[in-house]
Amino acid sequence: MSDVLREAPASGIVVLRLNRPKKLNALSNDVVSDLGEMLGVAQADGTRAVIVAGDARAFAAGADLDEFLEEGPLLAAWDVIWSCELPMIAAVRGIAFGGGLELAMSCDMMVVAEDARLGQPEIKLGLIPGAGGTQRLTRALGKTLASELVMLGGEISGRVAYERGLANRCVPSERVEATALELARLIAAGPPLAIRDAKRAIAHAFEDGLRTSLERERALFFDLLETEDGQEGVAAFSERRAPIWTGR
Repeated sequence: MSDVLREAPASGIVVLRLNRPKKLNALSNDVVSDLGEMLGVAQADGTRAVIVAGDARAFAAGADLDEFLEEGPLLAAWDVIWSCELPMIAAVRGIAFGGGLELAMSCDMMVVAEDARLGQPEIKLGLIPGAGGTQRLTRALGKTLASELVMLGGEISGRVAYERGLANRCVPSERVEATALELARLIAAGPPLAIRDAKRAIAHAFEDGLRTSLERERALFFDLLETEDGQEGVAAFSERRAPIWTGR
C-alpha cells in the first residue's frame, strides 16, 4: 500500500493521508516526492481544496532518520509543495515534530487537536530545521517562543498553538478531520481564481517588502475583475443572489 493515500470525501476536495503508521508517518524522501506529485495531479483535475492528514497517533514524526543517514534529505522536493496553488489545510492529530510540523506550516490553514504535540527537535541532533521551521515559526509565534522551540527543541500543545496564532482551529482529536473538512467545503464553494490569487498574495506578504506586495495585490485585484468569476461575483451581489463560480 502507498505511503500516501488519496481520498475524496466530497466534491472538489482531496485528502492526502500519510500512511506509515509503524514509523509514525515519518517523512521519507519518497513521501515528500509523492505529496508533490499528488498535489500536481490535484491542480490539474479540478480539485478546489486539499487536506493533508496523518492518523490519531501522528500527523508526522519528522524526517525518516534511517533514510536521512543513508541518503540525506531531498529538500528540493519541498519546493513543489510550497509552490502548490491549491489551498491546503493541515489536519494535525498526535505528534507533529520536525519536518512534520514544517509540513503542517506549509499549508495555508491548520486544524489541531487540543492534545496534539508540535515541536522542532532538530537541535537535539546538532541540526536546525531545514524545511522552513525557523522562518515560519518566527513569523507565526514571534521570536521569543520560536527561539525556545528551535534552540531548546521544545514543544507546545495544540491548544497553545491555537492561542498563539499558529493554528486556525483547535478541537478534540476526534473532531479534527471533520473540522478540516468543514473549512475545505467553504473553500471549495468559493471562487477558485480569487482563492488562488489570495493564497499567492498572502505568501508574498512574507517574502517581499510592503510596497511590492501592495502593488502585486492591486494587480491581482484588477486581473480578477476581468475574469468571468469576478464579473459574476459583482453582478450577483448587485442582484442579491448567490454567485455561480466557473473558475474562468
